[in-house]
Amino acid sequence: MSHSLGIAIESLVAVLLMLTIGYCMLLNSRLKRLKADEHSLKATIGELITATEIAERAIGGLKHTVRDVNENLGNQLTSAAQMSQQLKNQLAEGDNVVRRLTRIAIAARPASAPEPAAPAVSAAKAVAAAAQAFSDRKRSDGLAA
Repeated sequence: MSHSLGIAIESLVAVLLMLTIGYCMLLNSRLKRLKADEHSLKATIGELITATEIAERAIGGLKHTVRDVNENLGNQLTSAAQMSQQLKNQLAEGDNVVRRLTRIAIAARPASAPEPAAPAVSAAKAVAAAAQAFSDRKRSDGLAA
């Protein structure tokens, strides 16, 4: 009996050692996968850091571009406001010239009695014709009167 008890104990130890070796092999394969995942994770983190740095540089460039656009837009708005004021002044001068031309045309009209059948349109035509005649005249230096 002692001999069979020794064999049973030795067999039990052998089975337990085989289970331990199998479990160690399983742990070894899991550790290899974990190491591989660690390397891929480090590579992914490195790529993420590189992408973050590129994005930060791009954001800095965009901020600089926005500053430049703001300055240019401000200058263009100022220029547009000045141009608008110049156009208003020129329109006012044009209105003054038209008023003076109208007065000149009215003064140049013959002092005959107005025809009763002639509507106001003929007076407007007369003003337009007088203004055209006035603009067709030339000064001695070649500029229109």
